Amino acid sequence: ILKSDNVAETTVLEIEKDIIRLQNITDRFSKIGSEPILEKKDIISETQNSFAYLQSRFSKQVVFTFKAPEYPITVSLNPALFSWTIENLVKNAIDAMRGRGKLDVVIDLEGEFVKINITDSGKGIPKKQFKNIFEPGFTTKKRGWGLGLSLTKRIVEEYHDGKIKVLNSEVNKGTTFQISFRKI
Repeated sequence: ILKSDNVAETTVLEIEKDIIRLQNITDRFSKIGSEPILEKKDIISETQNSFAYLQSRFSKQVVFTFKAPEYPITVSLNPALFSWTIENLVKNAIDAMRGRGKLDVVIDLEGEFVKINITDSGKGIPKKQFKNIFEPGFTTKKRGWGLGLSLTKRIVEEYHDGKIKVLNSEVNKGTTFQISFRKI
């Protein structure tokens, strides 16, 4: 209908991207609790796709940077669940910065492992909370149920045989989460 009403093509394309994203969200929920199908995928392009989508949806008060090798790195992953992981970590970072600050995603290859670091300039996490943040129900926010990081940990560690951790954090300076996967 929008196409036939001569609505700007860029607007139609953005709406189509949102529709695809809603289909992905539905797909994600259908995968929780069942064994997901893993595919050989380039983790750099998969991360870049999720990152670019989110970057286009947030305020210009968040400065996004993305750094990765110029070559593909193949891992076994489920694209829908992996994008959920990136989305959750990026959204948490933006919440921690109260919608303004610097958000960096850096992908490095270290031996057999690809490491994705997501760093924000937000409020930080006290060291005593590092272990608790992945527990269901734990939250520092006024809204939400505290399920995002526990689901993220499950997706990374149980479904993808990877690792996720708080690499470092300083109160009032920011936080870096690190995800590690074995390359194939």
